[in-house]
Amino acid sequence: QVQLVESGGGLVQAGGSLTLSCAASGSFRSLFGMGWFRQAPGKQREFVCSITRGGTKNNAASVKGRFTVSRDLAKNTVYLQMNSLKPEDTAVYYCNVDIWPLGASRSYDHWGQGTQVTVSS
Repeated sequence: QVQLVESGGGLVQAGGSLTLSCAASGSFRSLFGMGWFRQAPGKQREFVCSITRGGTKNNAASVKGRFTVSRDLAKNTVYLQMNSLKPEDTAVYYCNVDIWPLGASRSYDHWGQGTQVTVSS
C-alpha cells in the first residue's frame, strides 16, 4: 500500500515562512508529477503548485514569487517552501503525487492526509 505522509504545517505570523514535506512510502514502481493543493474553510480545494517528472514547475498566480516547490527523488519527497505568508494563505494543504504502485496496471493520483497552515495577521 502506498502512502503519502505530510509534515511541517503550523501557526506562523504574516510575513513568515514555513516548509511542508510530503514523503511517499510503500511499494511502487515510479513517481510522476508531484504537487500541492489547499483548501480554506468554506472554499473548494485549489491548485497551488506542481513539478513534473521532468522538473517543469507551475505555480498558481496567487503564490507566484512566494512559494517554491521542489523534490528529492532519492527520498521520494516533495517540498513546499512558503515565504512571505499572508493570512489568506491559511488552509489545509494537501500533497498530490501521481504514483504507479507495484501490481497496478497504471499510475494514478494519491493524496496526503493534509496539514494545517494558519497565518495570523
